Amino acid sequence: MDTPIEVPIRDDVIRLGQFLKLAGLAESGTHARDLVADGDVSVDGEVETRRGRQLARGTRVTVAGPEGDETVVVA
Repeated sequence: MDTPIEVPIRDDVIRLGQFLKLAGLAESGTHARDLVADGDVSVDGEVETRRGRQLARGTRVTVAGPEGDETVVVA
């Protein structure tokens, strides 16, 4: 298993939709919304349906995609 990429954030927390864009997992806010709405995003192993979910450092975010899952860590 590959070590997930760590994506640094400026503040103590970040919203899921913003983090997906920052990490390059979503191309836009609309794309982030669609990924979350479709159930393709997991936070710490649980499917997350709230785009406004607050993420703290150390949180693992996984996006299911056609080429496989991609996991990044809030740093």
